[in-house]
Amino acid sequence: MQTAHPRPVPNSIDETLELLKSADYVGDRALATVLFLSLRMARPLFLEGEAGVGKTEIAKVLASALGRRLIRLQCYEGLDVSSAVYEWNYAAQMIEIRMEEAAGEVKRDAMERNVFSEKYLIRRPVLDALSGEEGAAPVFLIDELDRTDEAFEAFLLEILSDFQVTVPELGTIKAKEPPIVIITTNRTREIHDALKRRCLYHWVDYPTAERELEIVARKVPQANERLSAEVVAFIQRLRQMDLFKAPGVAETIDWASALTELDKVALDPETVSDTIGVLLKYQDDIARIGQGEGRRLLAEVKSELAAAE
Repeated sequence: MQTAHPRPVPNSIDETLELLKSADYVGDRALATVLFLSLRMARPLFLEGEAGVGKTEIAKVLASALGRRLIRLQCYEGLDVSSAVYEWNYAAQMIEIRMEEAAGEVKRDAMERNVFSEKYLIRRPVLDALSGEEGAAPVFLIDELDRTDEAFEAFLLEILSDFQVTVPELGTIKAKEPPIVIITTNRTREIHDALKRRCLYHWVDYPTAERELEIVARKVPQANERLSAEVVAFIQRLRQMDLFKAPGVAETIDWASALTELDKVALDPETVSDTIGVLLKYQDDIARIGQGEGRRLLAEVKSELAAAE
């Protein structure tokens, strides 16, 4: 949601780090650096990484911290221009035409100007993102671009080049100030180099144990310290296994929250077995953890934390 007083972009990398922290996003300096450069250079930021590592959250945090509107284009297979850019409200147009005909005001040119006016234009995310005022450009999140096809990717490249869209009936609509563009992809397919060249790039990796522990402390402050440490250590080990889908940061937060709801202050084998569906979403992965791997990992976690005390 855009506030009444949008804030200016940060003036340094340190300010960018503080901006992220102010919205409870625990980022590293590499992310803060590329984000700072993206904001200062007015270049789209291309974020790549596994699902659940916090790519989408970066755009949400940025919009919140800067007091800008967040406009999200959720990509999917078959996404086309009418769904992404604009379309006409055909039902309302037909009603207007019938009303003018009934009133005997059938002047073709005037009718066309009337029904193809802003009043009947439905702005989809792309066109909406170009509607920001100077100093208050929205954050435009293009989420999971790898889910679309190459044709839409080529169209998007044109948009990012000039930040303008041509509506044949109205003419060219150009952004007064380009939006802050964040593009995410889970790398299910490669994105064309031509689009990547328009952007600054950053790979969003799984966090270190120290940073993930800080994330849990911020997102699940009611969690017991011992429980948080065991949760993070257990998940860090899980990610080293050859799983179909390793748990992301989102699952870490969910698991810590779930265990807190169960009034747990530490992990035990039964609790891990009963709640593993919060972490792992594929039966083969769950079955593997249930075949003794979970107990082994938990024993290693307990031993390591005990030695560190």
